[in-house]
Amino acid sequence: MAPTTDKKHPRSSFEAVTREYTVNLHKRVFKESFKKRAKTAMKQIKEFARATMRTEEVHVEPTLNKAVWARGVKNPPTRIRVRIARRRSEDEDAKNAWYCVVSYVPVDDFKGLVNTTVPNAE
Repeated sequence: MAPTTDKKHPRSSFEAVTREYTVNLHKRVFKESFKKRAKTAMKQIKEFARATMRTEEVHVEPTLNKAVWARGVKNPPTRIRVRIARRRSEDEDAKNAWYCVVSYVPVDDFKGLVNTTVPNAE
């Protein structure tokens, strides 16, 4: 079968979008040593945002950082709800044209939550 040139997600079709996801941190930090768990959880959240939004640059808001580190280095939350917003870089000399901002969304229960697209307020 011949390779097709039609890509499912071409790079030129990037647009500013905001989505909410539930990240399962338990499976990402399960085998990590106790003194590295919260730090690894933050790295995994950044990696998740980088993979889902296909951007190299990831900014984490302080509220998310506080939520992950709230119970200390040894006991990060098992799941966390995040809002990831892909935005165009305003700096013309920026290395990357797009970046994403990851923020914390407080929820009481994770049951029945699905990944959703949030309408942009911009």
